[in-house]
Amino acid sequence: MPSGVVFHLPGLARMRRLSSLAALSSALVLAFCPSAGGQTASGPNPQPPSERSFDALPDAPLPQPSDTSQANVKDGVTLRNTPVHILKDQAAIWTSPVRVREHDLAVLFPLGLATTVAITTDHQAMSSVVSQNASFNNLNVEASNGLLGGFIAAPVLIYGLGRIHDDDHATETGILAGEAMVDSLVVDEVLKAISMRERPTVDNAKGKFFQSSVGLDSSFPSTHSIIAWSSAAVIASEYHGPMTKLIVYGLATAVSLTRVLGQQHFSSDVLVGSAVGWLVGRYVFRKHHRESEVY
Repeated sequence: MPSGVVFHLPGLARMRRLSSLAALSSALVLAFCPSAGGQTASGPNPQPPSERSFDALPDAPLPQPSDTSQANVKDGVTLRNTPVHILKDQAAIWTSPVRVREHDLAVLFPLGLATTVAITTDHQAMSSVVSQNASFNNLNVEASNGLLGGFIAAPVLIYGLGRIHDDDHATETGILAGEAMVDSLVVDEVLKAISMRERPTVDNAKGKFFQSSVGLDSSFPSTHSIIAWSSAAVIASEYHGPMTKLIVYGLATAVSLTRVLGQQHFSSDVLVGSAVGWLVGRYVFRKHHRESEVY
């Protein structure tokens, strides 16, 4: 798209209303219509081989039913346990590189290649493809902010409706989505402190890394993308029907796209933010999903 081309989009007020209604509709569909989002997610995943081997040691006594129940309550998906879970999540996230296996390369290698290509083309894309019309850019910034607000509000709404209707599944969804967003935000801030990348609006969109002048406002990765995709990953995993995935992943994609069209981030920023957010959300779901029936 040549510089200066202006799109005739709906008015700002209408854009805000559409963003808010889309996010609210997604949350209501998930909370009230589980059938629309697919069946309730399946039970807990089998323990990894290392944990099964540990439990099978000859000298390890089998836990009594009461002990198992108490352990589940102690480590269940509750608001009280969430801070401890976040600390454990962070330990697992930052030590995950040492646990990378050969089959993980099927995802990591294409992601690394795509990121490299995106970084090398960021300057050209932002300077000659994305419109630099201020009105158009501002509309996209407002849209991304509204959509992100929906992703932050959705877990709160789902949790509240779960409590009101005594719906353990919805309650768990709200807690885990919130936990995933906090986890992803911590990762985001650390990566920003390391990358120190200039925003597209600085120095003719050269996107230079390791610039101390950036301070805490690094462009890499996109905070909006990483939060939106972590929340979306949990919601889509809990309610894994095709319609739910279409809604939440579609809205998350819109968040990432509008950050680029708003001249707030480079394409590589939103690519990495989206991928990291999704991976964190999936980890939180797989780690904590239905650990306990007590909410």
